[in-house]
Amino acid sequence: MSTTACGRVSPDVARGDRHTRVVGWLKVVLPLTALAILSTLFLLARRIDPEAALPYAEVDVEDLAREPRMTAPTYAGTTEDGAAVTLSADEARPAAEGTPATVAGLRLDLATPDGVKTELVAAEARMDDSSRQVVLSGGVMLSTSTGYRLETAEIAARLDRTGLESRSPVKATGPAGEITADGMSLSQDIRTPGDYVLVFKGGVRLVYQPGS
Repeated sequence: MSTTACGRVSPDVARGDRHTRVVGWLKVVLPLTALAILSTLFLLARRIDPEAALPYAEVDVEDLAREPRMTAPTYAGTTEDGAAVTLSADEARPAAEGTPATVAGLRLDLATPDGVKTELVAAEARMDDSSRQVVLSGGVMLSTSTGYRLETAEIAARLDRTGLESRSPVKATGPAGEITADGMSLSQDIRTPGDYVLVFKGGVRLVYQPGS
């Protein structure tokens, strides 16, 4: 008669074996998963185009040193009579010996206390510090919120008080029709300080257009 001894595996030993197998699988599965994710990212990533790289500015240092200038300058202020003035330009060159400061692509916005807004656009302009004014030239376009549109070759605009004056013939359209004149001015009304008047001067011709 023979006897056979049977032993039981303890729960702690079984759990240890299971843990060892899980760790072994994870050591294989996790690196493979990481490789799969990286492969997907590389496949989905957009290829870099060297031609589409950020452009760089080509600056002529010698030219800047010879003719210093500012790009997109802006000036804002208030005149003595309370009008708001804003000047902006594409480019400005400071005054040099014997030459005034000049700007290119000028826009002047004038808002008078009576609520009227006037906008002037010119190809170029020069600053006259002695008379506190800017002279717009190169073809000036003027428009007002009251319905006037005017074209002229040159207009002088004061910066210390509200004052615009053309220095050449003008052609305009307004609520009454078409107007041509030797000149025009926009200034504060002396009789009514709170009001501003647009006056056409010298050889004024009006072509009346009813309902215009």
